[in-house]
Amino acid sequence: MLSGGKVGLRARHEDDIPILRDELYNDVVNASRAEGGPWRPMTPDSKDPRLFVDDKEQGRVPFSVVELAGGTLIGAATLWGIDNHSRAAHIGLGLLPAARGKGYGTDVVAALCTYGFVVRGLHRLQIETLSDNAAMLGSAERNGFVREGVLRSSAWVMGEFMDEVLLGLLAKDWKPAGPGA
Repeated sequence: MLSGGKVGLRARHEDDIPILRDELYNDVVNASRAEGGPWRPMTPDSKDPRLFVDDKEQGRVPFSVVELAGGTLIGAATLWGIDNHSRAAHIGLGLLPAARGKGYGTDVVAALCTYGFVVRGLHRLQIETLSDNAAMLGSAERNGFVREGVLRSSAWVMGEFMDEVLLGLLAKDWKPAGPGA
């Protein structure tokens, strides 16, 4: 497990899947805001690629996010679009409703940066998020991500076009959080 100050990133367990499906992906509004395509229902026994791990896929590394204090599942995080030639990747995360607003997002981003820059040796990490996602924007910026641009009206979300903010962080600009941060 990769540990941050408050959270750990660990492998996805089979018993995480129903919780993540129910609390993140079956929430139409949340899933519509987080995904690049339209929400659609998934049957309980489907091999939903957002949840199930394919250990052979090299371009995506999904994690389950757990609270370090008790080991409770609090969300999902992913390093995706990994480009080994350019040494770049995207990061994303989703916290269960009960875990939101507690500072976990900032810690998840920090742990993903450690994984990307230290474990994987990447040069650049990138985040795309809706312009009204203050929690993600704050988590990214607290970890040193810089706003690089706005993709105007690039996301169709629940009946309207929304802007996306593009943020980037280079390994040379990253300042890892200290112990207990």
